[in-house]
Amino acid sequence: MAGFLGAAPVAEAASSNKAPVAKNARAAKPAARSTHLSKAARAAQAKSPVKASGRTSVKSKAGKTAVALGAAAAVEAAAKPTFGQLYGLHAVEDSLKLKSSVALVLDQDTNEVLFAKNSQAVLPIASITKLMTALVVVEAGQSMDEKLTITEEDIDSEKYTRSRLTVGATLTRGEMMHLALMSSENRAANALGRNYPGGLASFVAAMNHKAQSLGMTDTHYVEPTGLSSRNQSSAKDLAALVKVAHEVPLLRELSTSKEYQVALGRRQLQFHSTNALVSNPAWDIGLQKTGFINEAGRCLVMQARMAGRKLIMVFLDSTGKYTRIADAERVRKWISSNPSATAAVHAKPTI
Repeated sequence: MAGFLGAAPVAEAASSNKAPVAKNARAAKPAARSTHLSKAARAAQAKSPVKASGRTSVKSKAGKTAVALGAAAAVEAAAKPTFGQLYGLHAVEDSLKLKSSVALVLDQDTNEVLFAKNSQAVLPIASITKLMTALVVVEAGQSMDEKLTITEEDIDSEKYTRSRLTVGATLTRGEMMHLALMSSENRAANALGRNYPGGLASFVAAMNHKAQSLGMTDTHYVEPTGLSSRNQSSAKDLAALVKVAHEVPLLRELSTSKEYQVALGRRQLQFHSTNALVSNPAWDIGLQKTGFINEAGRCLVMQARMAGRKLIMVFLDSTGKYTRIADAERVRKWISSNPSATAAVHAKPTI
């Protein structure tokens, strides 16, 4: 990797910017919870004649309310920039015009860097966390057939997200892992950590120990779901995690599953992958994980075969619901049109 960085020292220095970003990212306080409204939004709701159902019998008032709430929503969105936006990472331009402020593409076999953009910046990683969660569970040798039950301890008190896994729901450890990797199920991920020998504290310690053993020096975990913005890493660290996780057949199988049905009492619940690319015939994906919280933006890591190569791709802090997928497609088309590409592409700072 050093050889490629040396080919463009000025550009790489601008794209990595490791020390100040890492320091600020870890020192930054978590952003406000995603479900909490800003002061402006609460004020707009307080003045609104619309009831909890959102209905009103007066069209003019409804119209005014919609405008007011729309403006409040805009203020709310603007009040919650991602960490990457706060650090100015989106000001860095790249030749592929990616919407992710952080990206890394490397050859899995040779570790050759094909594309790098802010690859050493340390940011929240959202549910990419669950890849480490699953890896620690597998390496602990715990039975995949053991029954685990969702409890109140698994309810999200960080972002107050919802789940179809209600308190009392019982599934095998393997099923919990399947839902955590494929559908990014937060309660399932927390249950996996909670049922580790020694409980959650021991599990998180094991996550950090595994990260250290893999040389992931930019990485730190505080819980197993990714809901906390204090779970942070860099693209180069996550590439190392993807490479190791891909060596585990169970993680490859579960993370690339398109859908899965579980029985909860008399109910049959159908879950689907959070990554539409696993159903796309143009892609040959060996491992994947998506992630999203407000502080992290849209995130995606993958191992995929294309143009005769096995590649690892990391996209962090993408703005827009579908932009991480679009970024992955841009990379695929670039690689497909340059199958023998060997020169690293580095982001260039704006002036």
